[in-house]
Amino acid sequence: MGFTGDFFITSTRSVNFPILFPPQCGNSKRGRHLEERALGKPRSKHGFSSCENLHFIFIGRVEKYRPQTLGDLISHEDILNTIQKFISEDRLPHLLLYGPPGTGKTSTILACAKQLYTGREFSSMVLELNASDDRGIDIVRGPILNFSSTRTIFKRGFKLVILDEADAMTQDAQNALRRVIEKFTENTRFCLICNYLSKIIPALQSRCTRFRFGPLTPELMVPRLKHVIEKENVDVSDDGMKALVTLSNGDMRRSLNILQSTYMAFGQVTEETVYTCTGQPLKSDIANILDWMLNLDFSSAYRNIMELKTLKGLALQDILTEIHLFVHRVDFPTSVRIQLLIKMADVEHRLATGTNEKIQLGSLVAAFQVTRDLIVAEA
Repeated sequence: MGFTGDFFITSTRSVNFPILFPPQCGNSKRGRHLEERALGKPRSKHGFSSCENLHFIFIGRVEKYRPQTLGDLISHEDILNTIQKFISEDRLPHLLLYGPPGTGKTSTILACAKQLYTGREFSSMVLELNASDDRGIDIVRGPILNFSSTRTIFKRGFKLVILDEADAMTQDAQNALRRVIEKFTENTRFCLICNYLSKIIPALQSRCTRFRFGPLTPELMVPRLKHVIEKENVDVSDDGMKALVTLSNGDMRRSLNILQSTYMAFGQVTEETVYTCTGQPLKSDIANILDWMLNLDFSSAYRNIMELKTLKGLALQDILTEIHLFVHRVDFPTSVRIQLLIKMADVEHRLATGTNEKIQLGSLVAAFQVTRDLIVAEA
């Protein structure tokens, strides 16, 4: 967290934009004005605001509702049961937890650490490093080696080293870590956490027990989101809940960040406000774009889509992703659908290489115009 003028700026992983909040009970004129807007009412005559009602705004829901015990975690029961058995039998191996962000990897190992060590022991028995720290070979030869090679006098058992986002470590650092793991296994257990298993060298993979954390299913995410919504007394509609789950793609952290951002910006969470806050095109917009491309002439369709993109600030990549889902639902002949998907894949590839969006939009509209002509010809 950093300060800039009269604002707090917070930013967490998987969020592509900062969230600006007024300072808690700040006394600047600008801070008072912004806080009154957030609260929807003026401050009290004593100069203090109802900050307790916005407590979650300043803490951030991700950390406030992070699971504290293994029992609080909502998914991957088979992995949790296995790790719990390791702990109960005092046979915890080196661990390698991998998978997409927001699926509970860090929360799982932190819950394990809190179960293994009491509050006083935690700081002396657990070393946690993440991507904000230096991840070169010096960090392995320095803090990690020093921590792993020493024993505590008043506590029996092993120490725990947690290396979050280990795939950001350099090749030399990973090779040095391999030797440290071999040498101090009796005294220390290592837990590596990463998003991409392929970026971890095979020598480290073979020394760890691997667990993959897959994206969370909507059935698991909805109850947890409802719990947060109930605790924070947030106004969320049914279509807003569905939008949160859809846009998060199984990432619990992202869903909470979107929930907080949308509520701060609009005061209520609906499908429209969620899509507007994240900059994603609405389903109605995608339906209109498809209708224009299939039923209007090229110039009219291109002009209408450009006006919509400019008005709502939409990215062609996001439009293309949503249209792809619609294409599978529309009853196209198989051969026509195959040709259309190939053309859409070419457009996406060219967008990824940094080409001009206006030219690629023309290519996308042309692909649908050709598709329409093929359908008419086959009929």
